[in-house]
Amino acid sequence: MHFGYWTPVYGGFLRNVGDEGMPAAWDYIKRISTQADRLGFHTTLVPELYLNDRKGIDAPSLEAWSLSTAILAVTERLRVMTAVRPGFHYPGVIAKATATITDIAGLGPDAASRFALNVVAAWWAEEAKQYGGVFTTHDRRYDQATEFVEILRGMWTEERFTRAGDFYSVADAILSPKPEALPAIFAGGESDAGREAIAGFADSYVLHGGTVDEVRAKVADMNGRRLRLHGEPFREFGMAAYVIVRDTEAEAQLELERITTVDPDSPGYASFEEFRAHSNLDVELSKREYSVGTRGLRPNLVGTPEQVAGRIREYQDAGLTLLLIQSSPLHEELERIARDVFPLVPALQFR
Repeated sequence: MHFGYWTPVYGGFLRNVGDEGMPAAWDYIKRISTQADRLGFHTTLVPELYLNDRKGIDAPSLEAWSLSTAILAVTERLRVMTAVRPGFHYPGVIAKATATITDIAGLGPDAASRFALNVVAAWWAEEAKQYGGVFTTHDRRYDQATEFVEILRGMWTEERFTRAGDFYSVADAILSPKPEALPAIFAGGESDAGREAIAGFADSYVLHGGTVDEVRAKVADMNGRRLRLHGEPFREFGMAAYVIVRDTEAEAQLELERITTVDPDSPGYASFEEFRAHSNLDVELSKREYSVGTRGLRPNLVGTPEQVAGRIREYQDAGLTLLLIQSSPLHEELERIARDVFPLVPALQFR
């Protein structure tokens, strides 16, 4: 079990709070990245979005791939998991980019690559329209993702690789140099078609926030699918979670109330409604969960250090191996979590 966090590419995580003191700028991301590396956080997830779905589409946001490369260049141990949407990229070009990025990253303490991919079947039609992405039907997006990953792995491992598919074609393609260690491939999805596809092409599964029972059921379901297809379980299970740690439960609840006061007229509300329309989710999203996205408040990691640590141990027992934290402002909260929660759950510590 490891601690990770989301890189705040959109200038924060909260849809109901304007200025979180987390500017969408490299100077702030560099500060967070080196801080997290020093504190012992294991992984950062860098979302790939060309429009800002938290603060509104007119607000600034940062591009995932250039940012990921820079984060790896200024850190020593932190693993960077970069989101990639097949509808916006050619897999041969991404295979080449990942080979170079893994060279920049080097190997982590466990001799694995410090670079990983989170393959995302995009949900935002407006973004695809503005940036020229391919946005097909829900199940076809998972077919596209499967083909995308097949080409990545083929080019990473074979001297010359040929693949003619429904979405992409490469002919006798050469990739040199190849990655010293192959990037882990994560993916997330909740529909039956999405889960089945992910069990086929991914190494690890990433979840939106859920209850302990929901996570336990998904871990069992996904491991069952992958055992059937590959004869082995998933390597890792990650989950997004918004974390609020305070000295008292009352202080934590006060902060929760502050961030969950929903304004339907806020700039990010339209993208939330589109996400619900284009995603096949297995739980109903509440307006409260809208406040931070990715159902980050559903795990209820809100309270004193002892309460939050106890809850995290329940998720660990349910099969979770990676907690991907959102919190605000991140530079303050990472310090607080490392100081107050790490000692209570020593199995989570990276070092």
